[in-house]
Amino acid sequence: MATASETPVLDTLAAMTVDSVERCRLAPETFMLTRIAALAASDAPPISYIAHINPAIQAGLTAEQLQDVLVAIAPVVGTARVMTAAGNIAKALGITIAVADTEAQRQV
Repeated sequence: MATASETPVLDTLAAMTVDSVERCRLAPETFMLTRIAALAASDAPPISYIAHINPAIQAGLTAEQLQDVLVAIAPVVGTARVMTAAGNIAKALGITIAVADTEAQRQV
């Protein structure tokens, strides 16, 4: 039986992500592009993208590559989902930047 936690949902998501990373043999860049495409296809909210920003940066992804993945999936998932994904990615980036700025100010 698992140990009780104050953040059981986040702990479960983290464990699922670790398991996925360990079992997948895709290159990190391809892995992250695939996950971004899946987020867009499932109409994920900005918070879902936030969880993928740092790993995407660490994998070396560029804004152009994120745009390319949205272009690639547009005929399959549709215009509305792609536009929502683009907006949610922008919101997630804005939130991430704001949090980083706040943390930097606290350290000063």
